[in-house]
Amino acid sequence: MTVLIVAHGQPSDPEPPEAEMRALAARVALDLPGRTVLSATLAAPDALRNALQGHDNVTVFPFFMADGWFIRTLLPRRLAEAGAVGARILAPFGLLPGTASLAVDVLSEALSLREWRAEETTLVLAAHGSGRSPYPADAARALQSDIAMHLRFAESRLGFIEEAPELVEVAEAAGPRALCLPLFVARWGHVEDDIPAALHAAGFRGDSLPPLGTDPRVPALIARAIVAAG
Repeated sequence: MTVLIVAHGQPSDPEPPEAEMRALAARVALDLPGRTVLSATLAAPDALRNALQGHDNVTVFPFFMADGWFIRTLLPRRLAEAGAVGARILAPFGLLPGTASLAVDVLSEALSLREWRAEETTLVLAAHGSGRSPYPADAARALQSDIAMHLRFAESRLGFIEEAPELVEVAEAAGPRALCLPLFVARWGHVEDDIPAALHAAGFRGDSLPPLGTDPRVPALIARAIVAAG
């Protein structure tokens, strides 16, 4: 079986994300013996077509936080254009049950490292959102709810880059004992530019954590999801 891990990438500079995705695919492959694990980003011209060349019976794992327009519309169209009409598209990273558990673990470890109690800490979740689809916001709210079931933060705030409430609004007056967790898969675009700018504008005095998708446990999580899908 061939597995293709697909991410959005970075249109302004597509090659670094392509290299990151190749490294991710190699790590996932360590837990999937006997399977070919490929990668591509939608932002790199012809990357999807080139990755699929010579492969059939492809299972696609979307390395996205939600199943919005990119997965529901653009990805199937791009797969068809690349000749992979029958490719099976799995649930994206952000909707896996294990992703919520990972977020809880990441936040629990961050609290322990700082010797903070959740009840005395404000959580700020930074998400992408969308002006044309409700699904990205729905996925972020689902993660927020899952986290709240396990960690009772003093406040849990969710802010978006591309819809209201904006991150700059929800990050204001969070206080020094606050954690910001970006609900993104990588350190591209928004994570490098928009999130720091919003936090700066809000006067955010807490600590910013790495984007959830960069945690070292992610490759094993992806491999388990692929195995579970059959």
